[in-house]
Amino acid sequence: GFLISVLIHRLMTVISDAPPVKLMSVPAYELMFGKLPLRNLFEDYFDNAGTISSRIMLKPLEDPHVDLVANVSAAGDKASGTEVKGDALFRWQKYLYDPHTFVDVQVSTSEPMLKLRSCAYFPEYRLGAFGTIPLLMGNRLSSEDYAVLGVRYGSENLSIGASFVPLPESAEVPYGAWLVGRKGSLCAGAQYKPLSGNKHPMPYTDPKNWNYAISYGVASTSPLSPSFNFSLELARNTQLIASFYQHLVVQRRIKNPFEDDQVVGITNYIDLGLELATGIDKSKPAESGNNSLFQLGASWQANKNFLLKGKLGPSKSSVALAFKSWWRPSFTFSVTEKLNAQNVKNGKVVLNYRRRT
Repeated sequence: GFLISVLIHRLMTVISDAPPVKLMSVPAYELMFGKLPLRNLFEDYFDNAGTISSRIMLKPLEDPHVDLVANVSAAGDKASGTEVKGDALFRWQKYLYDPHTFVDVQVSTSEPMLKLRSCAYFPEYRLGAFGTIPLLMGNRLSSEDYAVLGVRYGSENLSIGASFVPLPESAEVPYGAWLVGRKGSLCAGAQYKPLSGNKHPMPYTDPKNWNYAISYGVASTSPLSPSFNFSLELARNTQLIASFYQHLVVQRRIKNPFEDDQVVGITNYIDLGLELATGIDKSKPAESGNNSLFQLGASWQANKNFLLKGKLGPSKSSVALAFKSWWRPSFTFSVTEKLNAQNVKNGKVVLNYRRRT
């Protein structure tokens, strides 16, 4: 169904180590308008400079309904500190090919907590329910630190949903809401997302609690099909964001020396993305910093083993190279190089290494 199905399916030939995306617990507004592929393009494999991170994913063959993902990161040099951070996520999925009904438990050392999350989807009614409950947390400063519950409805052309907190304060009902509709290649939507600590007596009338977006494009549910998307978003009545994303597929009938004899071609995936944000808040002077921001990204997957990515911003740029093996157990190794304006002046190059098993 529209908006509650997995929008970007990663086939086994696409280099990706992410666990199944849990779209049921995420507002559809934050997944549409090219937001999900742009997020993957600008964030995947671009780790923090001066760190070494490792991810381990375990999925037992005896029971494919469960999996465990653990992340550990540490400073690569003394200048970046000596702290070691880690988190782990244990997940149970009811149906093997449907990621919408699941239960997971997450623990973290950076923020000492134990968080329970659950989602359920009823396809006959096109209804879904989700909830997040922090079981252990040091400081519960706001209502959402106790629990957030939500419901949603999705069809081929419409998605609507809302989330609530069981112990709301005034001006916290609902905690968030969205409405997204699609007609052909055109998609439009609105999201109600109050700012943290907002004490407005009538938050629904505060334009800074609302986001609006419209997009035009051709969607795809498979990386083997090309797609593109152009969108405009008005965020909190203070920022106008324009973005473009395009996914290209190039298939060549040539002999691949790394494949079996029956494989007679190579598929290349090329992704291009551009995001431009400009401030429109009249209360802030035009000369203030960060009034306009942009980032440009591109990725090229030459085959099922190698991926090259790069992104360019106003103050820093990054390049990442990833290699993935498909043996058992499989592993991914990536290297990230980051350059910013200060490092270029000083002749410095920062390297970041990541290994995934």
